[in-house]
Amino acid sequence: MAVALTIIVDPNDPASRRSLTAAAGTTILKAAHAGGVDITATCGGRGRCTSCRVKFLTGAPPPPTIMDALQLGDDLVREGYRLSCQCVLHEPVIVQLAPPLEERAFQILGAGPGVHALGRVTLDSGVAKQVVKVNLPREEHHQTSDLEQLLAAVGLTADDVGPAVVQGLPQALRDDPAGVTVTTFAAGGRQRILAVERGDTAGMKFGLAIDVGTTSVVTTLIELESGEQLASVSSLNPQAVFGGDLMSRIAFAQFNPGNLRKLHTRIIGLLNQHIEQICRESGVLAKWIYKVVIVGNTCMHHILLGIDPSHVGLAPYAPVMRHAVILAARDLFLKVAPEARVCLLPLVAGFVGADAVGVALATRIYESAEIRVAVDIGTNGEVILGSRDHLWACSAPAGPALEGAQIRHGMRGALGAIDRVRVDDDVHVHTIGETDALGICGSGIIDLIAGLLDARVIDWTGLIQVEARDALPPKLAARVVMRGEERQVIVLRPGEAGARQEIVLTQDDVRQVQLAKGAIASGVAMLQHVAGVPAERVAELMLAGGFGNYLSIESALRIGLIPPLARARIRYVGNAASLGAQLCLVSEAERARADSVARRIEHVSLAAHPDFEQIFVDCMNFPRPA
Repeated sequence: MAVALTIIVDPNDPASRRSLTAAAGTTILKAAHAGGVDITATCGGRGRCTSCRVKFLTGAPPPPTIMDALQLGDDLVREGYRLSCQCVLHEPVIVQLAPPLEERAFQILGAGPGVHALGRVTLDSGVAKQVVKVNLPREEHHQTSDLEQLLAAVGLTADDVGPAVVQGLPQALRDDPAGVTVTTFAAGGRQRILAVERGDTAGMKFGLAIDVGTTSVVTTLIELESGEQLASVSSLNPQAVFGGDLMSRIAFAQFNPGNLRKLHTRIIGLLNQHIEQICRESGVLAKWIYKVVIVGNTCMHHILLGIDPSHVGLAPYAPVMRHAVILAARDLFLKVAPEARVCLLPLVAGFVGADAVGVALATRIYESAEIRVAVDIGTNGEVILGSRDHLWACSAPAGPALEGAQIRHGMRGALGAIDRVRVDDDVHVHTIGETDALGICGSGIIDLIAGLLDARVIDWTGLIQVEARDALPPKLAARVVMRGEERQVIVLRPGEAGARQEIVLTQDDVRQVQLAKGAIASGVAMLQHVAGVPAERVAELMLAGGFGNYLSIESALRIGLIPPLARARIRYVGNAASLGAQLCLVSEAERARADSVARRIEHVSLAAHPDFEQIFVDCMNFPRPA
């Protein structure tokens, strides 16, 4: 039996009203996704967050499930809110999406300063252009062809030409008597013709470096001859509506070709939007983009290629393939030169993907005389430890909590997000853009917890010390409350810092942060344990990734997110994965090095190690006060 479902996306926009039908017994979330309405489900529809909440306007709200009660609380449940992933359709209803946070102008770490900042890079992208005069067939009895005449002029064979080149060849050869520009790509001792264009376009050689992250995607346009970075575009990964972390997305796609296709088309669609935008901003034609290098973790890599990631999410978490791949852009439906080479860097193992290889290349950790650590902090965090003698790596999945998800008033880094917090006799906040406070993002949460630890509002186990609030300064004490069975710290009351509603830190929020920071910290600790490297032997800790470069190092040290090193031995290295992709874009030698570096890295499986459980438990606690 079909059931009518009406979803109001924006109550102020009548055009946002969507009328759908779904089979009885379908959840509102699944019905919405099937009907093209993007309800965000950060936890993948498992009832473990509040992002998919809806408010019932007509039709009786169903009795709240345990997950509704746990995640939403009594007040929202009474107001008719439910988690759409928990609501099963049995009768016609009208629901309104929970008013989303007005997240605008996301703070996403871009591509960085570019390859010139590293130095010592020989520019050799493999892409070459030459202007040639082709003698066209003139006599009917000449047994030749346009293609044969072109190949004779450039000294290549028919095996070196793709179908897209042949399709446009007759017109290109006849449009300009001065000749044509032939673009080739050399790799592995073989040359391939990528394009034949009328006239002289030899000065037009461009490429893209793309970092496909779980949460964000960064695309950078580079002039291949000079290595100059011309433009960069970044945005949120649109797959996030189906799950904020890797396991949620794998669960969504698991053994379901239709869902895998949704994830695949979302990322390809976004990349084509990036290409269109970057070409518009730079004035570069898409047909002049001849090489694309893409990095990403194992799951993002597989979904981009349309490979079912189901078994990556099941023990022993083996990828379907690990080797470097070169494809034609037309095979991925990327809207650049059809025969452009799309190069995906090799994976290491498990969830340690090509982005980790990019970080290793960018930081030069593989040639370091001293032991260094690179930590790419993100939804799927990765840790690399070692030197020129040996490299170890592991996946440290922090999940989306540090991006603001699964936090009561959490949000991504956007205008209005509390990004910095100071705690003394009260709580003081700063927001991105210095606009009215809407919620709190990851860097603000880390600052807040660090400050509350110093103020002894939170103890080393993570417990909010409601019972000890009388010993606190009066203003701070008034913010520490017990509501029902829930311990809370009131960060902002309505009106403070422009907040329109109360913004709180709950006991469960603290636990979510402990889980996330425990994943990162235990990843570092585990590699140190396996390698036999105490903290005093670590010469440098490098913080990479979108989140890593916005957090306060002092706060990260205070909560134990990173090892207790001297501040001078810790530095930010920007979007190192993107920089690694840029290196491989402008240098075939670097792309070849990516293969050797990936083979050198020893993958450490955390869950399989007998000592990991105790290390993780220890890392979940906060450092005890001195």
